[in-house]
Amino acid sequence: MIGEAAPEFTLKNTSKEAVSLADYRGKTVVIAFYPGAFTGVCDKEMCAFQDNLAKLNGSSATVIGISVDSPWANAEFARKYNLEFELLSDLDRAVVEAYDAKFVGLGGLEGYVSANRVVIVVDKEGLVQHRWVAENPGVEPDYDAIVTLAESL
Repeated sequence: MIGEAAPEFTLKNTSKEAVSLADYRGKTVVIAFYPGAFTGVCDKEMCAFQDNLAKLNGSSATVIGISVDSPWANAEFARKYNLEFELLSDLDRAVVEAYDAKFVGLGGLEGYVSANRVVIVVDKEGLVQHRWVAENPGVEPDYDAIVTLAESL
């Protein structure tokens, strides 16, 4: 996947509007897959990306959060934590599959398919430059390393 074109997608945001990866061509995009809104570690992760958003925006980079949650749950999540980047809903799990970011059995719910905690950095040309996968959903990424990489592209 590194060095290859990032799989294209179009998903609904918190306002139920279609947002595509192609909309961000010319910007570096940090795609942060997260298992679920309001689940502790996800709250910390999205807040950490929000805390780094000004730095990222200053270098023509941005963040997109993707989960299998509904637009309504994501909207409340964004409102609660004042998140200023898109949270997208992968309801049919197609993007989770395309990015090999699937996690089965979150919270002991047998058969429940969510996103794992996966961070992908896509450069301005749409190529994957970095992929980090949590060994389990409780592990957070190295935010400083991701921000430094995104700023350098």
